[in-house]
Amino acid sequence: MKRIAFIRAALVAAASTLALAPAWAQAEYPTKPVRMVVTFPPGGSADAVVRLLAPRLSEKLGQQVLVDNRPGAGGNVGLALVAKAPPDGYTLGVGAAGALSANASLYAQMPFDVAKDFRPVSMLAAIPFVIVGHPSVGVATHRELLALARAQPGRLSVAHGGNGTAMHLSSQLWQQMADVKLTEVPYKGSGPAALDVLGGQVPLAVVDLPAALAHIRAGKLLALAVTSPQRLPQLPDVPTVAEAGLPGYDSTGWFGVVAPAGTPNAVVERLSAEITAALADPAIVAALRAQGVEPAPGSAAAFGAYIRSETAKWSAVVRKANIKLD
Repeated sequence: MKRIAFIRAALVAAASTLALAPAWAQAEYPTKPVRMVVTFPPGGSADAVVRLLAPRLSEKLGQQVLVDNRPGAGGNVGLALVAKAPPDGYTLGVGAAGALSANASLYAQMPFDVAKDFRPVSMLAAIPFVIVGHPSVGVATHRELLALARAQPGRLSVAHGGNGTAMHLSSQLWQQMADVKLTEVPYKGSGPAALDVLGGQVPLAVVDLPAALAHIRAGKLLALAVTSPQRLPQLPDVPTVAEAGLPGYDSTGWFGVVAPAGTPNAVVERLSAEITAALADPAIVAALRAQGVEPAPGSAAAFGAYIRSETAKWSAVVRKANIKLD
């Protein structure tokens, strides 16, 4: 009986030690600067969000958070670096919908496997897209646009931010669900696409909100619909695509933080909690929304589930449209 009592006591002590282990690991992390590899060049929306968050995270973590821009190959270059980094929480990746969900279908060869090589940490933000038109396009609403596109297949041209981008895939999803065909005109980013619609060179575009918002408010671009599942606070009178003729349509750009596979749970939980707290700060929320970006933090588990659902959705769109980038 004494031996059984001793074993029970030992098991209780061991269980207590294991229960405390994540807390100790979390308390000890980090002990040196943390690098966030951003898969976009400086100046873009993702870069702006990370640079806004970095000082807050540095303060909360007690170590400097360094921003390292590594653009290229639709985000594959930067995330490949993260995939090979030690799984200790000191090298993190900031990837977008393309690299974390669509690129596996767009590229014949990938330098990483999202499901195997990364641990989701937290989604950061969503960037809604808006379907805009030049005033001369001849429609005033999204429903009128649908009717025109169906009546004159192939006549309308639509600009977007580049082949394989979330804006390109948003356009493809729209065409597939509407059962219409548009002539696509790819640009190097939302800004140039919006400017050519502004100048009348292209009648329509699917662009991110930051590129179009000022022109919409000035009455120079017609906002026909937003691609997000809910209306936007910046454009409360503009309906969603789902509301205005294509039920179930949902396409939003997004980006979030991932860590190398094998990163300890306690480290992931600490980072996720600090990111969520930072993105709840009213000052940060206001700064993001002023740029047309919507904060969208969440748990590591929720972000992982979202990546899986987005991967399934976009792989189906890519297959049907037969889009290949290499």
